[in-house]
Amino acid sequence: MTVSAVDLAGELKLLRRGRGIAAPHLAERAGPALRAVCGTAGGAGNAAIRRMLGECLSEWSRSLPEDLCTAVLAALGLHPEAVHPVYQERVRWLAGHLQRDDRTARRRIDEGIDRLAEVAVASTNESFEAETAQPSSRWHTEELRVTLALDQPVPEVFEFRRIVADADDITELDLALTLTDSVYRGEAIGADDLRVDVFHGGRLIGRAMESTDRVGLALHLPEPLQRQSRHEIALRFRAEFRHPHFVCVPRHPVDLFDLHVRFPLPIPAEVVRLERVFQDDASDEAARGFSLTPDASGEVHVQFRRLTPGFAYGVRWRAPVPLGEPLVSGKDG
Repeated sequence: MTVSAVDLAGELKLLRRGRGIAAPHLAERAGPALRAVCGTAGGAGNAAIRRMLGECLSEWSRSLPEDLCTAVLAALGLHPEAVHPVYQERVRWLAGHLQRDDRTARRRIDEGIDRLAEVAVASTNESFEAETAQPSSRWHTEELRVTLALDQPVPEVFEFRRIVADADDITELDLALTLTDSVYRGEAIGADDLRVDVFHGGRLIGRAMESTDRVGLALHLPEPLQRQSRHEIALRFRAEFRHPHFVCVPRHPVDLFDLHVRFPLPIPAEVVRLERVFQDDASDEAARGFSLTPDASGEVHVQFRRLTPGFAYGVRWRAPVPLGEPLVSGKDG
């Protein structure tokens, strides 16, 4: 089904009425465009549809400016502070939150829903194009869980990945990492700039420079994988990263990317979530994202679903350190 942003926006504006996403007969209220972009099955019940719609709409809304993101989540009943049974009550909450009148709050909601529909349709179309443009893809990542510890003497990355074979006789995985700081220094990275340890799931048999700052890795699997079989690997990366962002730029589709980042004290002055941005834009402060607040341990936790190959997903921060002091770089997955 081909979905237009106009049709999707119209369905979302109907959905916001009453209890919004918490409507008791959601299966009847979710229109065909909304079902199509969120991938809900025709016979799914209210609970399943509510879960799928909530995950998709929350994810796409995070790519909007913060005020529009808040407006959309409040209107649909997805904001934890605006779970009111009547739409008008959610409008009043938003007006108070924005310190504007109700009329302005409604305009923000309309603008946010229109933008959200554009993002949803674009993401769905690009995911479809990526899948159809790469029919020979032999595997994809079902789950990628990463922990980045920046409070260590040398920053460490722990990666736990579950892959699914999309073809028979998969014997090797092609992985890569990019140390983005090297382009700013104008020099290639060396063999000692990145240390890789395999904890389980295979043996590292190849390491080659794909560019001046990108390292290609070949991981040989213990035994060939057959179609639909799953395999888990665990890796550790250590490097003197210097650019203040960490992103996954997948070569192959990724269903779930779960990222924990632990910052040293003092915590960064600003942390933003980056979703579906170009890799070169990850370090550009003009590429804005949803603001994140580290917890009492100096940590942030973000999740991304259905990552599109070639785009960057992760976090960027602005640390309260003297200009020129080493920070960290980005990463490909």
